[in-house]
Amino acid sequence: MNPSLASLSGRTAVVIGGTAGIGRVLSLGLAAAGADVAASSRRLEQVESVAAEIEAMTRRTIRMPCDVQDRRSLETLLAKALESFGKVDILVNCAGKIKRAPTLDFPEEAWRDILETNLTGTLRGCQIFGRHMLERGYGRIINITSLNSFVSLSEVAAYAASKAAVSALTRSLAVEWSKRGVLVNAIAPGVFRTQLNSELLDYTARGNELLARIPMSRFGQAEELIGAAVYLASDAASYTTGQTLVVDGGFLASGVNQ
Repeated sequence: MNPSLASLSGRTAVVIGGTAGIGRVLSLGLAAAGADVAASSRRLEQVESVAAEIEAMTRRTIRMPCDVQDRRSLETLLAKALESFGKVDILVNCAGKIKRAPTLDFPEEAWRDILETNLTGTLRGCQIFGRHMLERGYGRIINITSLNSFVSLSEVAAYAASKAAVSALTRSLAVEWSKRGVLVNAIAPGVFRTQLNSELLDYTARGNELLARIPMSRFGQAEELIGAAVYLASDAASYTTGQTLVVDGGFLASGVNQ
């Protein structure tokens, strides 16, 4: 393969939910591959921090917070990106939330909040940035979904429903938009260690069960998602659309590991 196909030099990216956890790692990974990157989220201090990291890599960026539940904030983010970059080639939808509780008594308010963020928030990003991409005839959209799109984990039904729907949305948009130059794919991370889940993974029966299901016998590191994101964002993926790329250490392939 021509190495230049995987380069993001000259490309511009917006990562929504791009200032913490997996989103931050992907923002920096796209910048390392050559893209100018706007990493956005609700918290201005996190936006400022990641912007400084991007600038330290000699890439351009902007400092603009957003909230996926606020359509106008996403429209403002696009406008600021166009003002600074002139175009947006790549969109990563990474904003999300989860709540663990028995489904029988799961509050409807919490259910709506999770779907509003994970599913409808992703739709808003796709609509607002997708319109610009369709007008240009070029774009790469990467939605972040989950293993929960394929298998169930106990007591996270709202999250699972939202992420399965994001996978379905990804396929639908690919069918509608690919002929117009906008490719839409998703990444489904497996079990990745973050600051928020490290105690659960290391010190609970749930963490032990998850580890036992992974043929590679370890949890993922967020940096191991960068390759998938760079691939889907690049011209190396010029004939890849409507796919959910699973990066899970073999979790979904697992049956009996001993």
